[in-house]
Amino acid sequence: QVQLVESGGGLVQPGGSLTLSCAASVSSFRLAAMGWYRQAPGKQRELVATITRGGTTSYVPSVKGRFTISRDNAKNTVYLQMSSLKPEDTAVYYCNSSPLVPVAYPWGQGTQVTVAS
Repeated sequence: QVQLVESGGGLVQPGGSLTLSCAASVSSFRLAAMGWYRQAPGKQRELVATITRGGTTSYVPSVKGRFTISRDNAKNTVYLQMSSLKPEDTAVYYCNSSPLVPVAYPWGQGTQVTVAS
């Protein structure tokens, strides 16, 4: 069974930066388009960014120009570099297959990102 382990979250001031990592336990990960999602308190989980197997990326408007998704297939890992962070970016961040992939992996525990002064 695939396991996704997110890490790299923390407390950061507005305008700061963080890089999140998502490590997958199986090599079939290399075949999947992947995405980063986030869930703020009291809100539904939302898609933030996606990356195809070949490296094509997409972003929701609220993070475009501030976040960068990337992947290292050799390490079965997806990254999310976040800069110019805003308080509204505060959420638990998760990775999983892209919404375009018909099957989702089991959700990991996520990593908390808190943007506050």
